[in-house]
Amino acid sequence: MQEIITVFVRVEQAFSVKGQTGSATMLLFSGYAQGENFKGKIMPGAVDCQKAGVDGFTLSARYILEGEDSAGKSCKLFIENNGAADKTGAIHTKPLLYTDSECLKWLETTPLIGYISGQGEVVEIHICKDEGI
Repeated sequence: MQEIITVFVRVEQAFSVKGQTGSATMLLFSGYAQGENFKGKIMPGAVDCQKAGVDGFTLSARYILEGEDSAGKSCKLFIENNGAADKTGAIHTKPLLYTDSECLKWLETTPLIGYISGQGEVVEIHICKDEGI
């Protein structure tokens, strides 16, 4: 699996509600990203919406990164990352990216997968090229 970018996330605030059939949490977060293709920071307004219910656990995060592409040019990346926990509790995601970077435009059409690691104060979001594993 070829890793494209790693995003390091720190939760700033959390808002939750527990209903009769499930619960929802909205996490506001900050952080930064690094990798061979891009380095930058998460812009304000990043949010991860997490739901837990009878059908399991799902998440949907949306955020914009501002930084520098592999050509050294300033650019932005929009990431929408939807995921779910499997039976072991591991979270697998399906990222969607948009960018204004000419050298990173291939990210908009390349199949991507992701996974989440780390616990505690910093969580790592790994975005990888989907090579049909």
